[in-house]
Amino acid sequence: MNPLDAFWHLANFFAPAWFVAALLALFSKLLWRQALRGITWRRLALWGGIGGSLGLLAALVLLGRDGKMLGYGLLLVGVALPQWGLQLKQAK
Repeated sequence: MNPLDAFWHLANFFAPAWFVAALLALFSKLLWRQALRGITWRRLALWGGIGGSLGLLAALVLLGRDGKMLGYGLLLVGVALPQWGLQLKQAK
């Protein structure tokens, strides 16, 4: 596998985590404007993307391959938990 193929392989592996994180951050900012006033959209998306990426990596290690439903469940938990934590921190 050449370096360009390796790049696209990794980009396609992590793309669902970052796409879901961006969508969740966008809709969270739209639905909870007052509660998330002090947190930027980019910060929500960044932490969600990191959490989702870690969820995908955990699924790959635990299950031996990607694309299983449990892996996507870990992706969603990994995206949602950091954003929920940021919202709780903001509320204090």
